[in-house]
Amino acid sequence: MNPLRTAFTRRSLLAAAAVAGLGRTVHAQEIATPDSTPAQVPIESTTTGDTPSAGGFRPGPLGESSPLPRAANPTAPANIVVDKAGINADIEQLDIVNGVMQNPSGPWVVAWYRQTATLGEQGNVVLAGHVDFWNVGPSVFFNVRNLVEGDQVVLTGENNRTYTYAVNWVQTFTLEELTTGGKLQEVVGYTDAPSLTMFTCGGEFDYVNGEYLSRTVVRAIFVPPPPATPASTPGTPAS
Repeated sequence: MNPLRTAFTRRSLLAAAAVAGLGRTVHAQEIATPDSTPAQVPIESTTTGDTPSAGGFRPGPLGESSPLPRAANPTAPANIVVDKAGINADIEQLDIVNGVMQNPSGPWVVAWYRQTATLGEQGNVVLAGHVDFWNVGPSVFFNVRNLVEGDQVVLTGENNRTYTYAVNWVQTFTLEELTTGGKLQEVVGYTDAPSLTMFTCGGEFDYVNGEYLSRTVVRAIFVPPPPATPASTPGTPAS
């Protein structure tokens, strides 16, 4: 990855985009606050539902355009498993268009943004998923708010290798904190260590405008695989 282009991507594009999408794809009749739902809800696909109640796109910053997506990379994520949150989902590849993250295409699919890091490399792998969905209810990232430090997130790449990340923290930020409080860069910006950021809607639901007022964010750190054990030489006694 070109580090200069990486820095530009995280700072110039994601900072305008992360608060745009997932809070606009729910319905006022769905879950209003995390406190009103059970601590753990099994995630089972029932129906794809109708079109979300509101679109997830908002104008991007004036004068900015998305960089060209990177070439196909064998370490792009293809599947996510989080046992503690009941998640086993495919990952689709989306883009940041004019400074806006495209919404995941359905309630059971997770989005990875091509302009962010790939698996195991230095930088921030950014994933997004719906918390609930029109005519469906709880969706793929509904339980991520219940994750705690140390819980494992296992991603499988297009190369069929698995990459494990350990949860470092889980926080809920209001839209005001993200847009004016300086937290947005911290959430989706470039990281020196290989990291993973999952985000979805959270907090209270604004019934007037049909959107959540906060975003739930999970930050996890890459766990390198243990070194391979050298094979024993025939005839050599075991130590």
